[in-house]
Amino acid sequence: MPSTKLEVPTMRQARASFGAEALLARLVSRRLADISMGACGLILFLPLLCLIACAIVAESHGPILFSQLRLGQGGRPFRIYKFRKFDEARSVNGLAITLRGDSRMTRVGRFLQATKLDELPQLWNVLRGDMTIVGPRPESLAYADCFTGRWADLLKYTPGIFGPNQVIFRHEDGIFSATLDPDRFYRSIMFPLKAAVDLDYFDTRTCLTDAKCFISALLAIFGVAPTRYIRLLQPPARKVSR
Repeated sequence: MPSTKLEVPTMRQARASFGAEALLARLVSRRLADISMGACGLILFLPLLCLIACAIVAESHGPILFSQLRLGQGGRPFRIYKFRKFDEARSVNGLAITLRGDSRMTRVGRFLQATKLDELPQLWNVLRGDMTIVGPRPESLAYADCFTGRWADLLKYTPGIFGPNQVIFRHEDGIFSATLDPDRFYRSIMFPLKAAVDLDYFDTRTCLTDAKCFISALLAIFGVAPTRYIRLLQPPARKVSR
């Protein structure tokens, strides 16, 4: 009777197998965390969601929610949901970005913009699996052509509600220059800067850093930005020659 030869996996194969299992465990745990936080968030904020919806209906005509196609993981488009901030009559053929003092914005919309409460419906996107709690912010399809070269690596990640850019650029709408074209400014300056920050963070993310990022983003909404993020916006100190 011929003997059966057992193949012993090499160290490289064993490491690869362990790495794949560890990655799968991280993805499953992150997805379970997203589902639990998304469901709890929708239940917890249900009264606030209803209050905001009533305020939008009372002030202006139009839908309560704003939806738009955004770039998801792998470049696949998905429909994102937000509370409507703009007057329907003024938002036709407008910019894909929101500026400070945007004339398209309603009074309720300005409040939602300042508090970021317009993002709450994205908890539904999290439950659907389109988004995650912590991830790069999804870009409009108008800027799909910006994901070239190294920036294309950002599409490896599931987009999220919170991320390092929500801390650093808490008041992004006030950064745009009044003398430069906003679309050109975003493409040439803002997008590369935000993409570099996201890649630097998400390439080395852990569950612990995601938790810290989530807390930091919540604090930033209330005007408390951790100094380690603020330093990223400060120019390096110049050396004084003697």
